[in-house]
Amino acid sequence: MPILERDGAKLHYEVFGHGYPLVLFAPGGMNSSVRLWAERPGAPGQPPPWMDPTVTLAGDFQVIAMDQRNAGLSTAPIDHGDGWETYTADHLALLDHLDLDRVHVMGGCIGASYCLALCESAPERVSAAVLQNPIGVSNNRDAYLDMFDAWASRLCIDRTDISEQALAGFRQHMFGGEFVFSVDRDFVRRCPTPLLVLAGDDDDRYHPAAVACEIAALAPVADLILEWAGPEHHRETLASVRDFLRAHTPE
Repeated sequence: MPILERDGAKLHYEVFGHGYPLVLFAPGGMNSSVRLWAERPGAPGQPPPWMDPTVTLAGDFQVIAMDQRNAGLSTAPIDHGDGWETYTADHLALLDHLDLDRVHVMGGCIGASYCLALCESAPERVSAAVLQNPIGVSNNRDAYLDMFDAWASRLCIDRTDISEQALAGFRQHMFGGEFVFSVDRDFVRRCPTPLLVLAGDDDDRYHPAAVACEIAALAPVADLILEWAGPEHHRETLASVRDFLRAHTPE
């Protein structure tokens, strides 16, 4: 089982296929892990309404998927100063560990915000980004805070090293911000990375369509797809994602 160890964290990752590298940041909120590309979050054994890129894109790209810290098979200490920058440092460490100078990225749910944070921190290392169901603030902050609290409660059942102070600081740094939490609108306006945005639904509490539409409207280079989820769209969505990534793959 491939593990990257850094600063007390043990980060599980998997590699599928061959070709230009595509790094995945899975859906699932604080439980973001490889299995949630193929399994509906909160419904074990049930297929999600999206394609599994570890399968569908592995014929065209070297697909690298990971469990985020303290999700899936990954573990890490928690400090009150942790936040989006902590995850971005993990992601850059994984690129360095695999000797990858430049990659495509694809993120679902919270993974879309991980993608944008990496684009801001190291734009020279990201050639294109697919944002699936991006999260963001739209009269729904309590939903993210409740999600964090539920994750923290489960985590603390088996962890005696995590303090309430550390969790409180971490919670605020993750979900106390605005827009998509990890970056602000000013960055998206100048984001140099081409984006493909797959929008959530209008009534989706965690992935409001309005947030996806605003990302696409602000970004200098962005394509927006509103109808893409569900088995009836899988073939067309796969073609759109594959064509977008191929178009932005460096020579």
